[in-house]
Amino acid sequence: METLKRWRLLHGHFVFLLLTIVTEGSSCPSYLECFRRNTCESVYVCEWSVNRTQTGVTFDLHIGHEPFRDIKETHHEVLEERLIQHRPVNISVEARGRNFSCTSPRRSVLLRDIVKYEAPQNISMLWSENNLNLTWKATEEHPASAEIWVQRDDHHSESWEKIMMNITKWTGDSSAGVHTSFCLSVRNGLYPKHKVTIENLSKRSSYRLQIRQRSTQARSPLWSGWSPVVLVPAELDHKPKVKTRTRDLNGTREVTLTWKGVSPAAAVGGVTYLVNISGSSQNCACKTKTNLTTNKTSFTTYVSYSTVNIFVTARNSMRDSPSAVIHLPAQLAADLKACDNVTLSHKLHKRSCRQWYKLQDTGPNPESTPKKNLQDFIPYFYFEHICEDRKPRTVRMCLFYKKQGAPQSEPQDLIIISDSHSPVLTWRPIPPLQQRGFLTHYQLCSVKISPQVSSEECQNISSSLLMYQLETLEHGAKYNISLAGVTQEGGGPKASVTFNTAPEKQVNVWLSLGLLIGFFFGTTTCTVILKRIKKRIFPSVPKPVLPDFSLFNPENQQEVLEGKEEVSNLTLLQLQPKDMEETSIPRGQWGDGGDGGEEGSEGDDEGPDSTGRALSSSRDGDVMDEEQLDHEIALLIYKNGLVFDVKPESP
Repeated sequence: METLKRWRLLHGHFVFLLLTIVTEGSSCPSYLECFRRNTCESVYVCEWSVNRTQTGVTFDLHIGHEPFRDIKETHHEVLEERLIQHRPVNISVEARGRNFSCTSPRRSVLLRDIVKYEAPQNISMLWSENNLNLTWKATEEHPASAEIWVQRDDHHSESWEKIMMNITKWTGDSSAGVHTSFCLSVRNGLYPKHKVTIENLSKRSSYRLQIRQRSTQARSPLWSGWSPVVLVPAELDHKPKVKTRTRDLNGTREVTLTWKGVSPAAAVGGVTYLVNISGSSQNCACKTKTNLTTNKTSFTTYVSYSTVNIFVTARNSMRDSPSAVIHLPAQLAADLKACDNVTLSHKLHKRSCRQWYKLQDTGPNPESTPKKNLQDFIPYFYFEHICEDRKPRTVRMCLFYKKQGAPQSEPQDLIIISDSHSPVLTWRPIPPLQQRGFLTHYQLCSVKISPQVSSEECQNISSSLLMYQLETLEHGAKYNISLAGVTQEGGGPKASVTFNTAPEKQVNVWLSLGLLIGFFFGTTTCTVILKRIKKRIFPSVPKPVLPDFSLFNPENQQEVLEGKEEVSNLTLLQLQPKDMEETSIPRGQWGDGGDGGEEGSEGDDEGPDSTGRALSSSRDGDVMDEEQLDHEIALLIYKNGLVFDVKPESP
């Protein structure tokens, strides 16, 4: 039993010793390498690695017979003067701790043949169609090789693709020698670029890649370290589609810009938007930034009434997109007038400023003109701004001339649009750049040149007119009309036009009188014919006899209302033509016997006897022809407003 305990104790000591040796051995250096970064360097770098570094461990580097002690890092730099470069030497490194000491395997190397480039840093990328160009700081002028691992960023499940290729050789100044030129450039901090092109990729996709490089000229080249993972976004080949909304704030314009974000592939690695404002009074009244950066897809700014250009550009780690240009023309007043009491020597408020924009044929120049560059006889748009609540505000605008002169051109396209004795004259205004001042009026002159020459007559008309009607010109005459613009400095060239007025028309008096008489007789004849046609088509209807109730006695009202009208049998005898000479019916007697209201009670009773007496008494009157008899019979059937059906008895 005691023996077993001793064995267990020895086994524990052995395990502890083994763990101590393993722990100390893990701090032993390995992979010792000594090299130069390029052939121009005069400093060698020695690097080694350890699995785990304990506290208080130091290193002793041995290169040949030259020791370099008490190194606390895992690398050390040595000047070439202290080393043997042209023959092999042994190199090793010793790690010394508190309770241990460990030395790396000893190696024999020729230092001058060993070159190890730095890992590529600050890699620039650029798409060229579907080829990706990569550039970074060159290490040597000699060609080199590169190992590149590529993976689609949006397909992480795909494996990395290894690409081996040569780096484009850098060419130095041939007159001074390639090597000398490169080394001088490196010593001056001017590093040329290494370039490599990866072909057959898609510029609309994003990628991830890593690069390391190695010299192709050194006898014992070493691979550089790997570059950090580089994210390659898709190309920004389209400018942002910007929508603009402008709101007027009484001298200030609020401009809101919105645009659609870039594609996810183009946004890999981050995207920002650059907003540049130019041509406004941003730095005139208010000292504000004109180059702004935002991560959002909207932007709001405030500008004055003068001309403004806004550029919106998307930027990723690859490059900038084409810029979207938003042009806001000057917002001019509808009744823009000439500047009053505006001089170049006039001093403004401290927080105010003014701008001049040269007037062109297409409108104001997008760029303002400095005061010292203003020219005589040239029109300018004058803007005066102030800064209010950190926003530019336009408080005045007008047309400005540094110095005025007479117009240099005549009114354009002067024409006559009528040849009467009161023609209308039209023209187009003088081009603004040819006016050389503010027009006060137009001078219009006319002179008759045939049949007799008369003196010239001139008059002033408004400068705002583009049409004018000439009055009191003679018929059948030839005139010369001239028109010229006038400023406060005098009149300009004249535009002229010659035309003939229409001759006076002769009126034939006898022809007019004949036409008038013919018209009178024609209307009279037509009236007579129409009346006769009317009588034949629409014969006249006799008016009914209406009794007169004006002499009605109120005392007999009750009796009359209660009475009933009675009509006796009426027999009309048709007279034969042979009896017409003996029969005569006096007019007015047919109705006397039927008017009961005026004759009394006897008139209310009419019978065959009364009718017979009327016919007998008619024999003593004048003989009536057949037409009169028909008329009397027609009157009889309308007696007292009643219609009688008269049927002649057959003989």
